[in-house]
Amino acid sequence: WAHNRSGVDIHPGAVIGRAFLIDHGTGVVIGETTEIGDHVKIYQGVTLGALSFPRNPDGTLVKGGKRHPTIEDHATIYANATILGGETVIGQGAVIGGGTWITESVEPGAKVLVQSTTARK
Repeated sequence: WAHNRSGVDIHPGAVIGRAFLIDHGTGVVIGETTEIGDHVKIYQGVTLGALSFPRNPDGTLVKGGKRHPTIEDHATIYANATILGGETVIGQGAVIGGGTWITESVEPGAKVLVQSTTARK
């Protein structure tokens, strides 16, 4: 029902802190084991998701455990950023630029931006 009305998909297992803001929420996806701290802001199209399931030596899937990222207090994640993985932590006060793809932790206070590959004259 909520997704139908808002375009936001928050798994009921996600842990969300105080004063959480979703601005223009269409397309926001927050996975089951995501942990979000206090005073976090995210914008439209953000995915806080999982990487593929790891496999056992026999090829069967390893299920359970933390699969989605942790977002610490006062972080800001701009439009269409994708942050994946249970070991991925976005540090306190970090700013994640729009359109980024993140599968590794980001230090507190860091700014992550997409670097243009177009040469400027």
